[in-house]
Amino acid sequence: MAERLKEIKKQTAIAKLNDVPTSPRKMRLVADIIRGVEVNRAIDILRFSKKHASIDLEKLLRSAVANWEAKNQDNVKELENGNVIVKTIMVDEGRTLKRIRPCPQGRAGRIRKRSNHVTVILDVKKPAKVEE
Repeated sequence: MAERLKEIKKQTAIAKLNDVPTSPRKMRLVADIIRGVEVNRAIDILRFSKKHASIDLEKLLRSAVANWEAKNQDNVKELENGNVIVKTIMVDEGRTLKRIRPCPQGRAGRIRKRSNHVTVILDVKKPAKVEE
């Protein structure tokens, strides 16, 4: 059991990005586009996206690919063949900086500057089973 888990962990690569100064809602819009997509295609999607969050996600995805290559030096062909996919991408809420802006009639309006944490997990695509 433990050996099997080690083997599974060996094939997956993880990359994290903490305290990105973008709201989680905006980051999730971009993250949903690349979830389950092959890595090279996901990088192309992020490169040509107009969303500002795609810049940070592209950098994080490249880091995850580098981590995968470091773990799987003998399986570099998998990356070139398009078998490595974005298995999981999670966007969690980070800390919120609270600021105050003056409002009419002497009041103070709250400004919440949100941030997020992003985690990307890469894995090898499972071969399709052929039914006879």
